[in-house]
Amino acid sequence: MSLVPHRTFGRLNLTGSVLGLGTVKWGRNQKIRYAPFELPSDAHLHQLLHTAETLGINVIDSAPAYGIAEERVGLILHGRRDRFILITKVGEEFVDGQSHYDFSRTALEQSIARSLKRLQTSTLDFVLLHCPPNDLDILQNSDALQTLADLKQRGWLRFFGASTMTTEGGLSALEHSDAIMVAWNIDYRAQESVIRKAGELGRAVFLKKALLSGNLTNPNPLGHVESRVRDCVQGALGLPQVSCLVAGTVNLEHLQENALATQPGA
Repeated sequence: MSLVPHRTFGRLNLTGSVLGLGTVKWGRNQKIRYAPFELPSDAHLHQLLHTAETLGINVIDSAPAYGIAEERVGLILHGRRDRFILITKVGEEFVDGQSHYDFSRTALEQSIARSLKRLQTSTLDFVLLHCPPNDLDILQNSDALQTLADLKQRGWLRFFGASTMTTEGGLSALEHSDAIMVAWNIDYRAQESVIRKAGELGRAVFLKKALLSGNLTNPNPLGHVESRVRDCVQGALGLPQVSCLVAGTVNLEHLQENALATQPGA
């Protein structure tokens, strides 16, 4: 029996774990908000995914902007792809230490075709636009979402949407997509209007930064260090519209702590 509960994702006729595994640390260790680290070995990632599956986690989130993460996810998932809900993104590339954005139809089609090969799958479960801060301009002045809708019709992906940065961008994306990914945590609630609107429309809602980007310890009044993981996870899952919070880690103990925190009263 799995530890992590599962929920229906909006009105998409799809059920998945309320905790997802982010993979930025699988493939990129440059220009991210963490102390310097070495990328984990393949053996470690096999163990990490086995542990995640044992805990009941069946959502994996990746992106071309995560360095070599997609290739590694495809390798580690080989032979068990059908047991996981796979999210990737499109529109942002990380090359030579810099992010580059291109939301043209040609670039999106090429990126998704490449992701299918890297991830060793015939269909992606979710593809999200990997939006920069000017997300509203991209959503309103390009045919990026329409491109994803067309590729959905071709069978390249099951559902599509956007990982947005602003409230305005999130609300705009919801009108023409299946899913949204927004930042939310117990210290940052500015996008709750997007989350509520997504619930009204029956969209899947994925949360990023729900675990405070790893800043999870505070000294209590007695000077002892306390983890905020449980407060963060329970706060996120207390929003009924939320489908899944995505937490990136390559630490087995952190993964288990995150999973345990999904249990009410644990």
